[in-house]
Amino acid sequence: MQPAAGAITVFAAGSLRAPFTQAARAFEAEAPGLRIDFVFGASGLLRERIAGGERADLFASANLAHPQALGDAHGYGPTRVFARNALCALVRRGLAVTPETLVQAMLDPAVRLGTSTPGSDPSGDYAFAFFEHLERCGAAPPGAAAALAAKALCLTGAPGVPKPPGSGNVYGRLVASGAADVFLTYRTNAGIATAEQPGLQWVEIGPHLNVGAAYGLTVRGDAPPAAQRLADALCGGAGQAALHDAGFLPP
Repeated sequence: MQPAAGAITVFAAGSLRAPFTQAARAFEAEAPGLRIDFVFGASGLLRERIAGGERADLFASANLAHPQALGDAHGYGPTRVFARNALCALVRRGLAVTPETLVQAMLDPAVRLGTSTPGSDPSGDYAFAFFEHLERCGAAPPGAAAALAAKALCLTGAPGVPKPPGSGNVYGRLVASGAADVFLTYRTNAGIATAEQPGLQWVEIGPHLNVGAAYGLTVRGDAPPAAQRLADALCGGAGQAALHDAGFLPP
């Protein structure tokens, strides 16, 4: 890789923090003088910031719609898929839930169901799409999608939502603190949460019911060349190893 100087700014979905930080450090080591500055957060909120005038040389989202929405109107190139993820359920200590009983548990009026915020965070969009898919494929009774959407507590991903006490994975903290009994989140998040919060359960959602998450990135047209090289590494180069290590699925 050719020597480079200066800095590039990357806006990226919060679920990408660990693998992107790892990949960036390796990338910087091969590009003397280059610094990669990150802004992590809910993809929808990041898109709004970029559309409002903030500069991101590379934008990596937990869906395809947000980077595609920037496009030519905001000076960004095509959206490229670089990773995939899947939903699972993070369940509090003491609540008996299996993949076979997850839908029943979510529909139980006594069970607090947590999600992220649709529109602001793709994780919330995927969760609400999951509700609809359950009813559509017959895994839940008629009216279940509306019932689940009505009871869902949107606990992350929106401006001004208070964070639970403590440090570490926010989803694990929410469930451990009792804010939710069941929280629908990405498998990659659940792996971190269960490692940090002993006793929490990670309940898989079968592939026939799951709603897959496709991650897309786009590069600003006038970004330094290093931004495009970083995008190439994330889509098909060394960055894929960091994503794999973090539990992401290949593009």
